[in-house]
Amino acid sequence: MKWKVLAASVLLGLAATAPAKAADMVNEVQTFTLANGMKFIVLESHTIPNANMYTFWKVGSRNEAPGITGLSHFFEHMMFNGSKNFGPKMFDRTMEAKGGSNNAYTSNDLTVYQDWFPASSLETIFTLESDRIAHLNIDPNMVASERGVVLSERSTGLENSNMRALQQAVNGVAFSAHPYSWPVIGHESDIKAWTQQDLEHYFKTYYAPNNAVAVIVGDVKADDVKRLATRYFGKIPKGAPPPAVRTVEPPQTGERRIFVTKESATSPNLAIAYKIPAGNSPDYYALEVLQSVLADGKTSRLYKALVEQQLATQVSANAAEGFDPGLLYVVAVAAAKVDPATLEKALLAELDKVVKDGVTAEELDKVRNQKLVNLYREQETINGKAQQLGNYEMFFGDYKKMFDAPAAYAKLTPADIQAVAAKYLKKSQRTVGVLAAKED
Repeated sequence: MKWKVLAASVLLGLAATAPAKAADMVNEVQTFTLANGMKFIVLESHTIPNANMYTFWKVGSRNEAPGITGLSHFFEHMMFNGSKNFGPKMFDRTMEAKGGSNNAYTSNDLTVYQDWFPASSLETIFTLESDRIAHLNIDPNMVASERGVVLSERSTGLENSNMRALQQAVNGVAFSAHPYSWPVIGHESDIKAWTQQDLEHYFKTYYAPNNAVAVIVGDVKADDVKRLATRYFGKIPKGAPPPAVRTVEPPQTGERRIFVTKESATSPNLAIAYKIPAGNSPDYYALEVLQSVLADGKTSRLYKALVEQQLATQVSANAAEGFDPGLLYVVAVAAAKVDPATLEKALLAELDKVVKDGVTAEELDKVRNQKLVNLYREQETINGKAQQLGNYEMFFGDYKKMFDAPAAYAKLTPADIQAVAAKYLKKSQRTVGVLAAKED
């Protein structure tokens, strides 16, 4: 009990002080754009002598095409394997020698490179990042090696995760035309067949400075960032604007279903995916609350209806921001001796309750408070600030919209949550996937 009281006190303290800090932050962010089109967002934060640089590239699997799927993710690998002035593996070694570390990820829409380092190493980081943008070495031998790594990553991921295999299959059915239909890692046959020309053309098209936004947060001076950015990145030539993704997913006119078998499956997995709008939709915040009411924590609707009733061992709901309309997934793993049809019926019944009866004011208040606490908690760290600033700049078109989030959550009503449930949780807009063990 004492720990619960302490935790509540901490959250109340955070909620009381965070809005003022956020208000200060909006006035402290500085931006500039180089002549070559590369945009920088800088936030000075002098609480610790560290800094980070998150570089958001507007390229993901949605920019690919049949035959070259997986190239965005592949370049996430290649960017660490040699450039003009730093040989293979030297990017990591040079950064580590300066006290830094890094990571990267690829999604449907973006490829993001994350650097963490002592602020005194800023120039080294700019040297490394600019060199691999301007002079990446797409060496055929290294390509062959990394191609094998990606193929292994793909097969291992599918073998080890039933839900990943199921969601990949659901995506392929839910989208009949749009690039969101294929996996970020790519199709196996495409990975094996990329040509050197494919790689060089893709890099030239998407890794031009005018297709990137860099976010630097930490113990730096904005004037120093601009001076170094001009010196190291400013000389990289601007590229032609990448081609727009022209394919628009046709309207879905009925429920779609897929059944997947997997030898390693010990319990059936269920995934129900509903079509939802792009991340910058006015319905974004209401949908965020809806999925939390459904499946966040042990007091959520689906946990109480499925896990506590021993129909499922786990449930979740998630939807990633996207440049284009995407999917809200509601997933569950069946409990022992529960067949998929029984689980599906119970899950859909709970969704129907939200559509017909809505949510309570108490449910909305609880989730809204959780969302605000999480938002402000992330802003307590330089990493959270960089990720949030970049995400809002990318998906909402302006980092400043991050500071509108508290008001957007505050104005939501139970009627708003019921409205988006009725609008999007429709049978005609869903794809149902079931994964189960192979029958003898």
